[in-house]
Amino acid sequence: MSHLPAPLAHTRPVETVHPDHLPAASQDPTPVVAALEKLVEHSAEHHDVKNTIHAPMHMVHNIPFVHNLVPGIEHVASEYHVGNFVIVRSTGERIFESMPIYPRLGMHLLFYGGTQVKLLHNKSIETVLKDLSIRQGKIYDSGESVKSIPSFIQTYSIGLDELQEPDITKYRCFNDFFYRKLKSGVRPVANANDPAAFCSATDSRLTVYPTVDLAKQFWIKGSQFTIPNLLGVDPDSDKARLFEGSSVAVFRLAPQDYHRFHSPLDGVVGDITDIDGQYYTVNPQAVNEPGFDVFTANERAVLYLTHTQSNSPVAFVAIGAMLVGSIRWTGGAHKGASVKRGDELGYFAYGGSTVIALFPEGLIQFDDDLVRNSAVPIETLVKVGDSLGRCLITAS
Repeated sequence: MSHLPAPLAHTRPVETVHPDHLPAASQDPTPVVAALEKLVEHSAEHHDVKNTIHAPMHMVHNIPFVHNLVPGIEHVASEYHVGNFVIVRSTGERIFESMPIYPRLGMHLLFYGGTQVKLLHNKSIETVLKDLSIRQGKIYDSGESVKSIPSFIQTYSIGLDELQEPDITKYRCFNDFFYRKLKSGVRPVANANDPAAFCSATDSRLTVYPTVDLAKQFWIKGSQFTIPNLLGVDPDSDKARLFEGSSVAVFRLAPQDYHRFHSPLDGVVGDITDIDGQYYTVNPQAVNEPGFDVFTANERAVLYLTHTQSNSPVAFVAIGAMLVGSIRWTGGAHKGASVKRGDELGYFAYGGSTVIALFPEGLIQFDDDLVRNSAVPIETLVKVGDSLGRCLITAS
């Protein structure tokens, strides 16, 4: 996402997304779906990502192709800042991240999903989003898509000095760059010699809550969000009881982020459960909306880890999102293998996405600054290996 300094962001109100905010001619979901289809198709032929799905909302008035697809959306962009405030953990600076066009349109469609399904081309909203996600993944898997890499780097100011392969001509396709690897040592693990420490699993925007109830009070407002629903288990099951009252860490990745995810603990890899689902946007405004249940509705995969020091289970939930191609496991695929904090578990193919880590009640004390920011609520920008918290118990 494009960053705006906080003083500039405060020159306009931040939009709280509502279907009535789009001009009357664009409020019906049909033209919005048509616009998303055109943007995805355009990405196969036009290699400046700012003119496709990554058009920043604060710039759409300068991009005729985009605002002609959704007449009047440039007025929304001129009246509001569209996106989210975050705290940069390393500096304490409060910045505003401008939202790309595709999650803004995706959030509009959420108001017409579920029980309010409208048929478009004889397809529901959910089917359309899934089809578009698969199509975008295929476009970015093609060899031709390497031509989009330079503009993606420029749009999001992505540095190349940390990459294992900084020569962008060596990538076979856009997705190959999207789930790029980093040089060894550029994401050091905080408190590496302390076996009681936990670390950040991703480069992301992080919120943490000591209990599920607090997570639902401040951040995850979907009425169907429960631990059994997230894990895809029966409410009376052993797993549901194990994670009842869990502490919750929500790691949200944006398109520009390093998209590999890593172990937050020293432990042992267990089973993976794949759960079919939708491809809704996971932008905070969708997560914070009471009528939307994006985390428990979206496609996801649950990896169960066993924490070495406490012998406690930890659930690591990788959640797909709008235009995400797939969830792929690397180190997390090897059941019975030992992992250290910072070891790679897997990665997301193209798109924004989220990891939720569930720690059984009483296992973790999150770092004070993360708890404080999350209670505002505002996300904290973190990197893989940053301190997450400390273990409160030892194995008996």
